[in-house]
Amino acid sequence: MSIADLNAANDDIEAIMADIGARARAAAKQLATIPTKQKDAALLASAMLVRANAGDILEANAKDMEVGRAKNLSAPMMDRLMLDDARIEAIAKGIEDVAGLKDPVGDVMADWEQPSGLNISRVRVPLGVIGVIYESRPNVTADAAVLCLKAGNAAILRGGSESFHSSRAIFECLEEGMAAANLPDGAVQIVPTTDRAAVGEMLKGLDGNLDLIIPRGGRSLVERVQNEARVPVFAHLDGICHVYVDRDADTKMAQEIVVNAKMRRTAICGAAETVLIDKAGADKNLAPVIASLIDAGCEVRGDDASQAADARVKPATDQDYGTEFLDAIISIAVVDDVKDAMHHISEHGSDHTDCIVTDNAETAARFLNEVDSAIVLHNASTQYADGGEFGMGAEIGIATGKFHARGPVGLEQLTSFKYQVRGSGQARP
Repeated sequence: MSIADLNAANDDIEAIMADIGARARAAAKQLATIPTKQKDAALLASAMLVRANAGDILEANAKDMEVGRAKNLSAPMMDRLMLDDARIEAIAKGIEDVAGLKDPVGDVMADWEQPSGLNISRVRVPLGVIGVIYESRPNVTADAAVLCLKAGNAAILRGGSESFHSSRAIFECLEEGMAAANLPDGAVQIVPTTDRAAVGEMLKGLDGNLDLIIPRGGRSLVERVQNEARVPVFAHLDGICHVYVDRDADTKMAQEIVVNAKMRRTAICGAAETVLIDKAGADKNLAPVIASLIDAGCEVRGDDASQAADARVKPATDQDYGTEFLDAIISIAVVDDVKDAMHHISEHGSDHTDCIVTDNAETAARFLNEVDSAIVLHNASTQYADGGEFGMGAEIGIATGKFHARGPVGLEQLTSFKYQVRGSGQARP
């Protein structure tokens, strides 16, 4: 069925979404107490089915890629959308990795005795029903579903129209895997329409059946969710990530980190968008860093000092220093010192991920302590801003807020807690 036909067949969006919400709530009540082994069995079966159905997934992805080319999607967007054998294997491996992680549900976070004789425990519990709204990356279908499931939550997935066929093909594998492990119907659902009205219904909360929304995509999507949602939101806005090359940086290390931070994958939220060079080390670091970027195929837009260091540098505008390029483009500027670098980051950054390259432990400690971002690195590429690289398995995204979750949103971040109090007949005087 084409997208147009599907939307025509699903004209009563309000009723469809209400039913999805009710089914998710019923499933969530069961999932909260389902044994770890049963959840893991569902994940392992899903991973096997993703591998077994790789051909069908690739066929579905080819349809999405064809539509993407017809829509003249940018090269970075097409890269996000594209699946191949290696990426499908990575999806399957990611599912298995989550199955291998410790189940957070039931974990005793703290335990103590009161003078009254009461024993009090703070215990992790699922959040309930989580809605995930995402754009072009079809792998998010699997990442979001399995993380929600392992943490005992029901999930409602709404992928972008660009990845509609790919996401459906991946979801069908997950659905079959969950059925094989006898998980409740509605444990993970995918919105069966590309109609934007479905998003509107999710933002209303699906009659109180949605406990949390996680948007993963561009600024317009995230801002809409934040502005309109009637339920809590885990959001990340732009990934305007910086690499600051300190006066005490090793030049070769700086070159390698900067090029990797920008060019490994330009379209991910952890890609560096701005390089800051300490003025006191500019003579040794500025020209080599610029040359390494340009030689790697990156367009460099810089201030006067950067243009003077390399004639190939294009003039930067103020807007460039606050732009998430998601492409082989980077801005560069010379700053007075680490204090000036941190001021630049606070003015132009997005509280996502920032890095310092230096051999000075004191300067590094100051940067790590004072830069108010979700992830701060010392002598390591910003491309490590990833749940898998943090040992969390897959992640739904990088949260840049400060309430409940910050940084990679993995299993623990998809739980809350409650207090269990055990007594022996106490009555309060």
